[in-house]
Amino acid sequence: MGATFKEESITPVQQLKAYVDLAPDEEEPLKEIIKIHPMKVSLYYLSLINWEDPTDPIRKMVIPSLEELNVEGSYDTSGEAENTKLIGLQHKYDETAFILATSKCSTYCRYCFRKRLCGLKTKEIVDRFEDAVDYIRNHKEINNVLISGGDPLTLENEIIEKFLSDLSQVKHIKFIRIGSKTPVTWPSRFEDTELLNILRRFSHKERRIYLVTQFNHPREITKESTTAIDKLLKSGIIVNNQTVLLRGVNDDPKTLAKLHNNLARIGVNPYYVFQCRPVKRVKHYFQLPLSKGVDIIEKAKANCNGISKRFKYAMSHKTGKIEILGKLDNKIYFKYHQAKDRRNLGKIFKLHVDEKAGWLDDFCQKQV
Repeated sequence: MGATFKEESITPVQQLKAYVDLAPDEEEPLKEIIKIHPMKVSLYYLSLINWEDPTDPIRKMVIPSLEELNVEGSYDTSGEAENTKLIGLQHKYDETAFILATSKCSTYCRYCFRKRLCGLKTKEIVDRFEDAVDYIRNHKEINNVLISGGDPLTLENEIIEKFLSDLSQVKHIKFIRIGSKTPVTWPSRFEDTELLNILRRFSHKERRIYLVTQFNHPREITKESTTAIDKLLKSGIIVNNQTVLLRGVNDDPKTLAKLHNNLARIGVNPYYVFQCRPVKRVKHYFQLPLSKGVDIIEKAKANCNGISKRFKYAMSHKTGKIEILGKLDNKIYFKYHQAKDRRNLGKIFKLHVDEKAGWLDDFCQKQV
């Protein structure tokens, strides 16, 4: 494997001070924030930051801010607790089992919707993988598994191999997904030929592995990350991208269009642009109103081609994955792309535009 995380990242505020000047009244509150939600940034990703620009989008995504003192919101915006069937396994939608494999990442994003657990000791991570596989084996309606966290590709190769081997023995599993931001934040992970060989062995013409990654800004598409994507593609991995719409990062149509056009260029499939969830210590700093989000998305798509505009603008609500279709006659139209209650699948509904609403629950009025 590549270098250890200790060599690859910075974590305490003292290390951060080597890169940015912190005022005395700023340093102590940041230390308190980091006690609650740890900071960890790979040296590679740190090198992408323009420290001369206090509004740098890469910086905003990973460097702690005093804005995180705002606790408006919830730590579980999508109902993960109520969908947990055993430790580390969620089953919200009939077809999909979700496994929380780790609470660690190579870099901790400040907007993370699992801020409650990433970088922390938690009882939410899968304890006995065998029990998770047994659950999946006994629920034949499950046809795919998503392994996420945290970032499962930060785990040891032997663990990754065991996960893929055990799941591949369940005949009704048609494909496996891995949620990982390592191509973006730690691309040298894919210099590890052993890891690539493991992925290649379990991704073949009969059953593919999908890697779901997260590029949020065009500057993340570098020589290094492009090489990492190329190695994944050559290993038989299909790569999809889930962007999060973030205030001060990519809330500009030109930026969003450039991102998706470049993703299509390097072989990454645009999959979703997610509305930022109303997470504690995140909502106030990163979330945009849905009405503004619709405008940004539509203007961005106008500058995309047929491949790069395939993504859906959606929110992962506790009731399901809801596509945000657009606006017409002062109403926003929505559609249940996935639904916890299957009677809602495909349901289209509309709400009067509320310029402040950033989440479905924020709308004051009933459906019209």
